[in-house]
Amino acid sequence: MTSEEKVLATAEMHVRTGGYKGFSFRHIARDTGLPSAGVHHHFPTKADLVARLADEYTSRFLDAVDACPIEDRVECLRDLFAESLSQDGKMCLCGLLAAESGGLPKNVAEAARAFLQQLADRLQPAFADSDNSRCKALGVLSQLEGAAMLATAFADPGVFLSATRNLVRTD
Repeated sequence: MTSEEKVLATAEMHVRTGGYKGFSFRHIARDTGLPSAGVHHHFPTKADLVARLADEYTSRFLDAVDACPIEDRVECLRDLFAESLSQDGKMCLCGLLAAESGGLPKNVAEAARAFLQQLADRLQPAFADSDNSRCKALGVLSQLEGAAMLATAFADPGVFLSATRNLVRTD
């Protein structure tokens, strides 16, 4: 793993644990064994680091969604969220950032918004037979993100499964 990859992996853990304001470059340097200047070498500002992290998270997540057949997207997406929660008990990185978006630097808030927008765009074809496919896609996305937030708050991944058990694709 390169030093840049170590910084990104460590930053992801910190953001998913404490949000944008829950860490500093000093924490990243300590946890990676790099000098603080080494962290700044890769990412001049915290906003640059977290925006890049959100972009890479978005890319990985959307690649997994794109691998799912359109007719199975809702269930597949539910499984991706559940898997993430069961691995480390933390909610979606970009969902967490979106919840903080009012107090984030512009580029970080935009990266979180782009994740949600692209995810909604990928869900919409699953409802192509409906007159309100956009509304349904946004409803599913809000239920998944909300259930992930509840599961994180309760420290119980089972809460997510209970809250999304009746998630339906169509009327």
